[in-house]
Order: sequence, then C-alpha cells, then structure tokens
Amino acid sequence: MATLDITDDAATEIKARIAADQGAIGLRVGTETYGCSGLGYKLDLVHEPGETDEVIETKGVKLYVDRKALLVVMGTTIGWEDTMFNTGFTFSNPNETGRCGCGESFTVAGEG
Repeated sequence: MATLDITDDAATEIKARIAADQGAIGLRVGTETYGCSGLGYKLDLVHEPGETDEVIETKGVKLYVDRKALLVVMGTTIGWEDTMFNTGFTFSNPNETGRCGCGESFTVAGEG
C-alpha cells in the first residue's frame, strides 16, 4: 500500500495551483479537528517544509505530511472531482471508520 497517492486529475490540479503561487514547492496534507465526526482534511500550499514533515513524491508532485497526521492519512488516495454538483478534492481513506451525514468530517479508530 502506498503511503499516500493522488489520481492523475488531482496531480494536474495540484501542479496548476503550485504554478500559480510563486514560491510554492508542494502541497501539505494534514488533518484538523473539524465538524461533527471529529476530523477534516486540510490542504495548504507549502513554501517551506516544516521540521516534522515527511515528503512523499508522486506523479511529479511533492506532498508534505506532518508526522502526527501520517498515521491517519496513510493509504489515502486524493482525487479531484469537477462535476455539476461538486468541485474539489476527494479523499479515499481506508482508515476512516465513519463520516458525518454531510461527508465533511470523518472518524478513525482511536481519534475524534
């Protein structure tokens, strides 16, 4: 199992966002306390790596993951969806044990 993966569409979107932000070198993937299920995904452009970041290179993109979030997001595939009803990143995480009704937040065993 890959530590973290992205679809081709997600890679294209991430590359475009990095190119549009002068000085950006990659994308930080993390989690934060959020919503009714406890956790939400957090994505930010990276201008300088953090001391506790693990760097994962896939499909020409550098992903920076804080070690604290690594166990929660390990095995996740980040996708990109652009439909009539939704535009944004999607997350397929085998560690999720539940999601709230609206799908904005999630739970993993022992968290949230």
